Amino acid sequence: MYEELLGAVKFDDKGLLCTIAQDRHSGRVLMVAWMNAEALQKTVETGFAHYYSRSRQKQWMKGEESGHVQKVYELRLDCDGDALVMQIEQQGGIACHTGRESCFYRVWQAEGGWQAVDVVLKDEKAIYGAKPQSCRPSETGRRFSDGLRLRQFIGRRMMDDRILSEIQNVIDSRKGGNPDESYVAGLFAKGGDKILKKVIEEAGEVLMASKDGGGEHLVYETADLWFHCMVLLAHHGLRAEDVIRELARRQGLSGLAEKAARPQG
Repeated sequence: MYEELLGAVKFDDKGLLCTIAQDRHSGRVLMVAWMNAEALQKTVETGFAHYYSRSRQKQWMKGEESGHVQKVYELRLDCDGDALVMQIEQQGGIACHTGRESCFYRVWQAEGGWQAVDVVLKDEKAIYGAKPQSCRPSETGRRFSDGLRLRQFIGRRMMDDRILSEIQNVIDSRKGGNPDESYVAGLFAKGGDKILKKVIEEAGEVLMASKDGGGEHLVYETADLWFHCMVLLAHHGLRAEDVIRELARRQGLSGLAEKAARPQG
């Protein structure tokens, strides 16, 4: 079988094959990596994506450290035999070391240059600890994601109401979803008490991040808190826009006057 498998493949002068991982449901390209003959054989043998690390000079299994494995459903070899597309299912929904769904998260904009447009589902520090990572496939091993979590945007994009609306749309779309495939769907399935518990937990992490000196850690934890508050809003049939409108109503009001005007009881 392996002679037939490898016979049609044209590996480059370093014995490598360009390999594209594509989500089998959405069709989105998640990452581009490299395989040698051994990695391709292991992928076929196990049904899970294996790659070759050019920096470490070794074969590795995607998700061997993180749990973010890629279940392979189909292999497609191009007409020249020198590129491979894999239809995969990404465990945890995170393929990029930055904690995003895809490594292709930056879009060129005439005004502003390359802009990160995808949300960070899990913070890189939470995935790797203090160890720095790169986008090279050899270094994309990460701990298993507990699901959809909001973090910061690369380039420190301003989080305007449009971005919040997009995130809220994603959250709303998880209602009634499969809890085994979506973290947020799992929260909705477990009900309001579970969501409240997560909000309290994230609020505690914000406090600890502040006590630890703030900085980027505080930004990450605040983003998590905002996100889970948005899940709570969705649970009650509300949206982030409702909060934005309330903040807009308060703009320009004295804090003391606004508090005094609140209904008593």
